[in-house]
Amino acid sequence: MSSVSGRIGPDHYRTTLATDSGHELLADEPLADGGQNLGPTPGELLAAALSACTCITLRMYADRKQWPLQGVEAVVQVEHDDKHVVTRLSCTLHLRGALSAEQRQRLLRIAGQCPIHKTLGPALPIDTVLA
Repeated sequence: MSSVSGRIGPDHYRTTLATDSGHELLADEPLADGGQNLGPTPGELLAAALSACTCITLRMYADRKQWPLQGVEAVVQVEHDDKHVVTRLSCTLHLRGALSAEQRQRLLRIAGQCPIHKTLGPALPIDTVLA
């Protein structure tokens, strides 16, 4: 089982995140919300997890199928309410490479099978479309 620890001191709201695999990240809040804007917000980190997982999943699938996928960009937009609760994620896929229409549609379906999408999907609507 992997873990991530968060540590915050007296600075509003700078939080250092450390993974057990040796990586460090910084999270914060925007200036308008009392933070220092030194890193992504927790909502942006959630969107980043979905974007990264989607890209990795599509790369793995295309490699396995030996499809000519040259690159993937997964742009995730975060909708939240006035209390900063994330209410919806929208993901737009930009696929590069000489892919057929059928391959593009299959990759769109596979995007919904990434582990983060599967984890969030039951509790949070995620709309994924091709650009």
